[in-house]
Amino acid sequence: MSQSYKRGLVEDFGRWRDFSAGMWAWIFHKFTGWVLVGYLFTHIAVLSTAISGAGTYNRTLGGLEALLLVRILEVGLLAVAVFHILNGIRLLFVDLGVGLDSQDKSFYASLVVTGLIAIASVPTFLTGAF
Repeated sequence: MSQSYKRGLVEDFGRWRDFSAGMWAWIFHKFTGWVLVGYLFTHIAVLSTAISGAGTYNRTLGGLEALLLVRILEVGLLAVAVFHILNGIRLLFVDLGVGLDSQDKSFYASLVVTGLIAIASVPTFLTGAF
């Protein structure tokens, strides 16, 4: 016979407030990984238009690049990729035993660097969108 415990809705809903920086780093790393996997399938779908010929591929890319939403999503994709890379490097160092006492600081540093790179890329990605 199994036992069940009644936790209550308030306790379950409010647990995210108790997350440490390590838990947020894990959540963001998993989320960005899934976003990159989703982008991979989208990328393959766009590249598959090249099978029909160079004209179809060029029209597809031209149509996508003309949309402001796609250009904004490209900035988001860059931010996702940069954070995933930086956090992966951070995790590699942690696994090697380097920087164990400053994991929180390195997580926050990777967020700041990601934000700076994403903000710096906005003019490049949005050029020609208006």
